[in-house]
Amino acid sequence: MHPVEPRGEPARADLVVLGAGVVGLATAYAAARRGLSVLLLDRADGPVQGTSFANGAQLSYAYTDAMAGPSTWRQLPAMLFGRNGPFRTRWSADPDFWRWGLAFLRQTGSARLRANTLATLQLALESRSALHALLQRHPIAFDHAVSGKLHVYHDAAALHGAASMIALKQPFGVEQHLLDARQAIAAEPALAAMPGLAGAVHSPQEEAGDPFRFGVGLLQVLQQQYGLQARFGVDIRRVVRQDDGWCLQPRAGAALQARRLVVCNGIDGAALLRPLGVRMPLMAIKGYSFTAPCGPRAPTASITDTSRKLVFCRLGERMRVAGLADLNHWDPRPDPERMAQLVAMARASMPEAVDYAHIESDWAGLRPVTPWSSPEIRTIGAGLVCNLGHGMLGWTLAMGSGERAVALALAQ
Repeated sequence: MHPVEPRGEPARADLVVLGAGVVGLATAYAAARRGLSVLLLDRADGPVQGTSFANGAQLSYAYTDAMAGPSTWRQLPAMLFGRNGPFRTRWSADPDFWRWGLAFLRQTGSARLRANTLATLQLALESRSALHALLQRHPIAFDHAVSGKLHVYHDAAALHGAASMIALKQPFGVEQHLLDARQAIAAEPALAAMPGLAGAVHSPQEEAGDPFRFGVGLLQVLQQQYGLQARFGVDIRRVVRQDDGWCLQPRAGAALQARRLVVCNGIDGAALLRPLGVRMPLMAIKGYSFTAPCGPRAPTASITDTSRKLVFCRLGERMRVAGLADLNHWDPRPDPERMAQLVAMARASMPEAVDYAHIESDWAGLRPVTPWSSPEIRTIGAGLVCNLGHGMLGWTLAMGSGERAVALALAQ
């Protein structure tokens, strides 16, 4: 006989959201604004403590280009064997590592690059509309700015190669312009100090904002105006199917029973769902950031240095610098050597953009990446929806993803 699973105490909410990063909070809001009662759970001691805490802060609605494309084959040796560049791979005998890698390589054709980029673009545009609607109703303060973005290049051939991606997105109302070095500096004078600038792709409608401040503010709105229940320090180790819903079993404390559940806990979602027979194609790609006061020539626009894979994003009088991609690294603690490398790369890229002598904080987080660079938002069981795999664009895609996930949960 099979052991009887504990049923758990009723959640006393129409919907349970697992994960209180920006994706989980956006999902909770999408449900609450429809009049549903919501219970939000997270293993941390507060909201927005994981990958959302100190990411690159750019809201990149126009730049949704998939990771895998024809150029991947040229970059592959550096990605797989490089030790000191932006990419680093930890090899593993785990079949999931190889399964994900082969699926990623199957996305490198031109047709897949276009399809994956446009799929993410559609979600990004939905997300922008949802964020603007939220802010009209609830003006949360999070250093939000429509500051534009420049994707800068140091190689003229690579710059002109970006023209095809601009043309791909223009029919969808995306405004992007190919600029030479002189035009790029006119758009953002701080680029005059960047060595070897060839030009840039300018996306003037791109936005920026502090995801941590946003998450804390949204949680307050949800609790005070929508009656959301939030429980922190709850580490759910197992989800079990029951006739009338799902039993969530924590490592400590009483189990909970949920009729509708949306899983939004990032990279941890794969291990949680595997016992249910769901093989979620997520790979941890560890990224780093640091935050410091603005330097004497700090940009107003967000900057992405394509050769160094760095982003510079202004948040009021602070600068957030983020980059590096450590594939198959599952420890979220910052590696001091990699952090020092990030600072050195930033100095080489924009030496006067940041007050490098007064770095306030550093951070590392695990981005949950699918082979096709778009999140998995789908129904995986009666009353169970996943909202996972946002990769480097979790902050950008959060609001639209929440809307899609809740619509699926209510369609059952």
